[in-house]
Amino acid sequence: MTPLWTQRLLLVVAILLALLYLFPLYWMYVTSLKTGSEIFATPPGFVPADPQWGVFGYVWGLRDMGRFLWNSVIIASGTMVLTALLGTGCAYVLARYRNMWIDVALFLVLMLQVLPASLMITPLFVGFSMAGLLNHPQLAVVLALTAKTMPFFVVLVRATFMSVPGELEEAAQVDGNSRIGAFWNIVLPLARNGILVSAILIFMQAFGEFVYSKSIIQAVELQPASVGLNAFMGPNTTEWNNIMAYASIYVTPILAAFVLLQRRIVSGLTSGALK
Repeated sequence: MTPLWTQRLLLVVAILLALLYLFPLYWMYVTSLKTGSEIFATPPGFVPADPQWGVFGYVWGLRDMGRFLWNSVIIASGTMVLTALLGTGCAYVLARYRNMWIDVALFLVLMLQVLPASLMITPLFVGFSMAGLLNHPQLAVVLALTAKTMPFFVVLVRATFMSVPGELEEAAQVDGNSRIGAFWNIVLPLARNGILVSAILIFMQAFGEFVYSKSIIQAVELQPASVGLNAFMGPNTTEWNNIMAYASIYVTPILAAFVLLQRRIVSGLTSGALK
């Protein structure tokens, strides 16, 4: 049993770390409501004296944010669906068939996760150009993001499949199911929580993607919100309240989704912890 004072100390440390982590987010919202003079005031104010609530509507109309956000949803949804379709089978194989070659494959999958997008963009761009996919830039970005997020998805879902007892599949096959039938009727329903949570995390990651979209999508009407935010930046940019207002509108839906789904996300991430 952990002593009471230790529990309280850990709670205080956790609260302090949470405040430290959330402060940039708070500062983003506060800065978006400040006037230009308040932003550069010394010392800085932690609460805006005259909140500029109209800045959100102004930025929404000025930058046509609805279009940018819709493009982000299209790219993130496509990436999530394609990753889930391709990654689920791969994760199942890595979870059920264990030998030296499977371990080597898992190691290679993990190594793909550490490659930065800035390193992969040049060969991907050349390959997409040769394949004619640059004429469909959003599809090209979805394919690039799928390749990038697949290792993360496979590792998480593999742990979920490993938590499903193999005896259930054997019993299903004894009852007349094939291997595919046992997977579809027994394993997949039991693993759906982990698959769903992993897919949600992939959506969140793809929703904020910047490097591939900036490099591949040249048409403004097809660019996601992350590239639209970059359009504010320039050598003489001083509209920090507008930039922060745009960023606030951009991240708030993802934050709200994370708060609403946090219990399911934690449950899904720990579903294979015992393995």
